[in-house]
Amino acid sequence: MSGAPPFAGHRARKRFSQNFLRDPVVIDRLVEAIRPQPGDALVEIGPGQGALTSALLARGVALTAIELDRDLAAGLRVRFPELDLIEGDALKQDFTALAARLGASRLRLVGNLPYNISSPLIFHALEHAAAIQDAHFMLQDEVVQRLAAAPGSKAWGRLGVMVQLHCDVQALFAVPPSAFTPEPKVNSRIVRLQPRPGPAGLPTDPSLFAEVVRAVFAQRRKTLRNTLKSYAEREALATQWDLSLRPEQLTLGDFVRLANDLAALKSQGDG
Repeated sequence: MSGAPPFAGHRARKRFSQNFLRDPVVIDRLVEAIRPQPGDALVEIGPGQGALTSALLARGVALTAIELDRDLAAGLRVRFPELDLIEGDALKQDFTALAARLGASRLRLVGNLPYNISSPLIFHALEHAAAIQDAHFMLQDEVVQRLAAAPGSKAWGRLGVMVQLHCDVQALFAVPPSAFTPEPKVNSRIVRLQPRPGPAGLPTDPSLFAEVVRAVFAQRRKTLRNTLKSYAEREALATQWDLSLRPEQLTLGDFVRLANDLAALKSQGDG
């Protein structure tokens, strides 16, 4: 390779929430957690300057990467000519179509996600859950705690309910700010998301389910009687539900049954 190094002079951009992973110990632990196998359709989101990219390619696997920053994309092309690079926004990526292009039944997503898009990206990926085998993401530790939260805990909320509806969630190891350049002001953690196959346990009306979960956690200190007051069917629910409960007292299964009961009552009212 001749000329200047591929990322010479590149400065982390705040608008992209760029914090580049540097620690080789953390990178090795992450690769071991991913356990890439021959034939995997690996897709790295936000490869940055390629620290994790290099470690994955060293395992001899085919790798596709999605990078929004055009300067970083140019450097990645120079450093990794064998990399299948998509220059664009992962939030707009059709992962189902990408799996088809790669000739894969399902993708394995990996990445050190920018904090400002982590939740929207996870929700976007779940729209393509049938095309995703698993995902290993580096996220803000607080976000991982919310993703993996159990009912009754302070972290139990909309994010955990919506993601656990589709995925098994496992919080893995913590990553200190010193593992990055520049150092973020928060701790990070690796999370493993594994979409579950099949429709068992899903709500009959997914839109209503999402609406109910959003409504009750928007006022998480209030009871269901208060948070569901905009629904004309609320009093009819009282024959089946204790409306003095607060949202953190409900399990994932409870939320599914609550939304299904509400959907049934609405259907009766429309009939």
